[in-house]
Amino acid sequence: MPETTTMNAAAYNAEGAQRESVALPSELFDGTVNMPVMHQAVKAYLANQRQGNASTKTRGFVIGGNQKPWKQKGTGRARQGSTRAPQWVGGGTVFGPRPRSYAEAVPRKVRALARKSALNARARENAIIVIDSLEYDAPKTSQLAGLLRTLGLYGKKVLILTDGVKPNVYMSGRNLTDTQVLNYPDVSTFHILWSEVVLIESSALGQDLGAGSDESAPEEPRAEEGEAKSPAKAAAKSAKSAKKSTRKSATKTTGRKSAAKSAASGKSARKATAKAPKRAAKKKGK
Repeated sequence: MPETTTMNAAAYNAEGAQRESVALPSELFDGTVNMPVMHQAVKAYLANQRQGNASTKTRGFVIGGNQKPWKQKGTGRARQGSTRAPQWVGGGTVFGPRPRSYAEAVPRKVRALARKSALNARARENAIIVIDSLEYDAPKTSQLAGLLRTLGLYGKKVLILTDGVKPNVYMSGRNLTDTQVLNYPDVSTFHILWSEVVLIESSALGQDLGAGSDESAPEEPRAEEGEAKSPAKAAAKSAKSAKKSTRKSATKTTGRKSAAKSAASGKSARKATAKAPKRAAKKKGK
């Protein structure tokens, strides 16, 4: 059974703060580097960039020269049949370039192996950096250049691989010298080997750096039991307790007032019932 090697890469957030290193996916980064396959892929890529438009005219395509310059015999000169022959100035070209296609087909599995080998070669050199998702609201070259300066990559050949097509990130990096922004599935072996550092978004590799902690941002110390908490939190708690106490006192005073009112109304009703028979007796005596 072949041994599986785990390769790690440095990780940063979108602002350039360093995070804990992450493990690269073992399916892609297994340490395999196949030089002949990478050579084949790069050679085919460069050949496919050629347009093949070079064209010259043979003697059959040059205008003129239909008449024999002089007679065959009697002049003492060499026999000639046309002034557009290759040995004449202005004549046709022999075996010159013609429009053609330089395309080279590479099998899909060979291209995948070459791309995998190129990524492994950069991972061996610790030249792969994983970064959080790059989300730009508008194209801003200074923002991307500031990120590269923070990472110490400004002035190097940097290849940025995004998770999907991101026009704002692409337009932010197209004016930077020696910086290319490509979609992760569209990258070729040539671009990986061209670069000195490969900057890959974490989501493109299936990594999630959102829950990680930044090393540059210090964590707030937790207050132990019995220790005084921060003054701001203490003030907020005291304000809350004061509000609760005022509400309780208000409810108590309202309850007392309502009880006093009900007691007063009960006394007045008793007095009225006591005076009622006296009034009725007086009316009978009259």
